[in-house]
Amino acid sequence: MVEDQQAPEKFDPPSGSTPPLKDVHLSKEFIQQLESALKGDDESLVWTLLEEVHAADVADILEVLSSGKRKHLISLLGTKLDPEVLSEIGGEAQDDLYEHMPNAQIADAVTDMETDDAVYVIEELDEDDREEVMRKLAADDRVAIEESLSYPEDSAGRLMQRQLFSVPEFWTIGQTIDFLRSDNEDIPEDFYDVFVVDPAHRPVGTVPLSRIMRTSRPTTIGDIMDKDPYVIDAYADQEEVAYQFTKYHLISASVVDAGQRLVGVITVDDVVDVIEEEAGEDILALAGVSEESGINESFTEIIKGRFLWLFINLGTAVLASLVIGQFEATIEQLVALAVLMPIVASMGGNAGTQTMTVAVRALATKELSSNNAMRVMNRELLAASLNGLMLAIVAGVVAWLWFSSLLLGGVFAAAMIFNIFVAGLFGLLVPLGLQKANIDPAIASSVFVTTVTDVVGFFAFLGLAAIFII
Repeated sequence: MVEDQQAPEKFDPPSGSTPPLKDVHLSKEFIQQLESALKGDDESLVWTLLEEVHAADVADILEVLSSGKRKHLISLLGTKLDPEVLSEIGGEAQDDLYEHMPNAQIADAVTDMETDDAVYVIEELDEDDREEVMRKLAADDRVAIEESLSYPEDSAGRLMQRQLFSVPEFWTIGQTIDFLRSDNEDIPEDFYDVFVVDPAHRPVGTVPLSRIMRTSRPTTIGDIMDKDPYVIDAYADQEEVAYQFTKYHLISASVVDAGQRLVGVITVDDVVDVIEEEAGEDILALAGVSEESGINESFTEIIKGRFLWLFINLGTAVLASLVIGQFEATIEQLVALAVLMPIVASMGGNAGTQTMTVAVRALATKELSSNNAMRVMNRELLAASLNGLMLAIVAGVVAWLWFSSLLLGGVFAAAMIFNIFVAGLFGLLVPLGLQKANIDPAIASSVFVTTVTDVVGFFAFLGLAAIFII
């Protein structure tokens, strides 16, 4: 006999101060309750737990679950799954979601999305699924997405929304407000600025919505617009877009094609995503890890993303070992050298990484350029020299007391000063040189800087020891 079950209660966060919703929905207690509901195939409880959870938090939950539980949750939710989850999810969880969601449901979700979100979803699908989803879209939606996909990846054209509101400058405030209140389906649901265009549909100004609401009806748009609006080329890289938004404190900006015609708009919420994405890529690149190597990526992608740079590091390590091999006889005569030389290389590597990180960030934010490179280099070399001198005094005294050799302590200190100076020099020169060669400094700088400091550190220490001690 089956007993009557009470309606499931919604998850209540722990007592005390209420944490942010994301923290609640990713808490251990919530995930355990959700996993218990999945284990019992309790579709009602699953929906009760998730029905008021934001799409971005649902995406995070899917990324936290194991692949098997994730697929089970997707199947239980079915058509109840918020379409916005498709544009919020990433990594291996994204692959599972797209694989187990019917293409017809994906097409319905894409129809309700803004152009930039729709493009993100479409470009992540497998080729066969992409073609099937595109066939299911309405003609105007399909054309808009295909036009956006015609722009290069990571460009403003891919990032922009095609839904925008534009008016001629001779319209009055009254005409504009009346049109906004009409049932015209082409008016976007949310926007910040009204774009003013000439007869060729080129942007000639912008008007914030707040200014329109404060202005009397007979006033023309041209009288209150901000002239010479900031425009972004559709082919501009998204990093450049993010930089311009940050520099000029933009809320939205018009996007123009080769003929300077208005084709879309980029808003600050899109740029926030770009900043987060680019920052994450740079952090991973500095460690020699590809952008596909996050914790939510597939195991195969992780291996592929890390092997190349580990292989390159193996080659640079061999180079450093060859330098050590040239001083094998010197090391055999004084074992203390083998104890101290890793310290010289390590300190140089750390100093180089500090300068390199600052330089890579300054290049990304355009604070560092050929105009001020020499001034920055002088400052970094001075800082490296002073740091090297202070550390060398401490290290030299320690080596002297440790091995009872004043000469060894002096050689150790001199090698450390020289290597930290070189580290400061190449920590700046390497990123500048790579950017000059059109290579992302964040990707390759660490390998070259580490190699230089290892080779120079070993060579300086062992070479000075061979001259003055052995």
